[in-house]
Amino acid sequence: MRVACRGARAAAHPAGAPRAKAERGLVRGSSSLSTQAAFLEMGSGGSKLIADVWKVFTSTDDYSMALSSQFSSIHKKESEAVPVDAPREKIPAASKQAVDFLSLIGTNELKPCIFEESLVTISETGQTIGTFTISVQAVCYSPDGWEEDQEDCYLVQANSKATIDGIPCTTSIKGFVTKQLETLEQHTKESLRFRDHPIENRTHLMKRQEQLFVRKAMVERDEEINVDCFSYKWSKLPGLVSESANLLLLRVMARRQSVPQNATFLSFDNDHHMCTSAYNALGFQKQQVGKEEVDVFVIERAVHSVTDVPMAWQFCFLSDGHLSRRIQVGSPAIMVILKMPILIETDEPDPRPTFEKMPLEWEEDVELYSLFLDKKEELQASHATYVRRHPELSALLADFLQLLLLRKPDDVVTFAAEFFAPFSAQRPPGRSFQSSDKPSPFRGHT
Repeated sequence: MRVACRGARAAAHPAGAPRAKAERGLVRGSSSLSTQAAFLEMGSGGSKLIADVWKVFTSTDDYSMALSSQFSSIHKKESEAVPVDAPREKIPAASKQAVDFLSLIGTNELKPCIFEESLVTISETGQTIGTFTISVQAVCYSPDGWEEDQEDCYLVQANSKATIDGIPCTTSIKGFVTKQLETLEQHTKESLRFRDHPIENRTHLMKRQEQLFVRKAMVERDEEINVDCFSYKWSKLPGLVSESANLLLLRVMARRQSVPQNATFLSFDNDHHMCTSAYNALGFQKQQVGKEEVDVFVIERAVHSVTDVPMAWQFCFLSDGHLSRRIQVGSPAIMVILKMPILIETDEPDPRPTFEKMPLEWEEDVELYSLFLDKKEELQASHATYVRRHPELSALLADFLQLLLLRKPDDVVTFAAEFFAPFSAQRPPGRSFQSSDKPSPFRGHT
């Protein structure tokens, strides 16, 4: 579902502002039938839910007031006739290969990708005109600030600063990405610092209540003059790779030195419309890094916009996932590293040692044989002491041997069991006089 809320801040412009600007804001902030239909489709409960989510989503009081007034106007018109089929943006589908590839990425593959790196931007004349930094950290994310709602994720940040034709240009990305490379929240800022007319584009993505909300704003002289708000159903976005998730995904591919074949992912174009993207492995190349010549693995990423020409980037990676060069196809500037970083090596556990079983010849070992003799003497002395303390034992054994020699049974073991059975403490008590022909439990009967 895509919902347009253009110029919400301009609609709440103070009364003392110039008339032209106020009129422009009113036009942009007016509620269209498609907007009402998109909200009313979810019912009054759904409208309230989205209103509550957007109240948290917005950061400025003026924007919140303007947006809440717009929601009020929508609720007032719920009884009016609204077209059933509101215009919607068609969302492309990611391929099964892409969805499976993302689902098979494990935490053990993401841990080595947590590091910072820095590159420099070089113009086509070879001059350094800016910097490019990327950092990934393991953090806990809580959308509303509650500790019980915290979720382990990765904070991905990228900043690019350059001066082109004397105009400072900056781009920053800050995103929270789950271990499944799903984007929970992302902030993007792109600015051109003209001397008299600075312009900045801000985009905020946020996942709430199975919806992915997008808020775009153009800022001129610290004033939001154009606001665009819309949302997508999260269930329609399997295989989505945002810009922050893309930086982490590229490191995983670089460490694997492979990319999924014929995999189509979902991405955002420059206007944050849904489109498709694909990755392609270009093999290995030689690159001069400082005084060293190293092998780098090259990955090409292409984003196929629906309304604009495709865009492509080529990323060169070292074996541990460090970015060594970044090229945007068609751009005269490139980003490279100046010196070789310390490569990250994963700690693999040492194999468990195995010891061969050696024969124990204790009789030939002086120490073991001495221990055997000492133990033997200790047991003999203990047994002799026990016999002296229990004289009835000698009488009992004498009676048994005498009866054994008189009877001379064929089965000595069964005879001994029958003889000593009455002395067992576990035997239940019985009569003193028993029949002599009672069958013995120690003998089999047919």
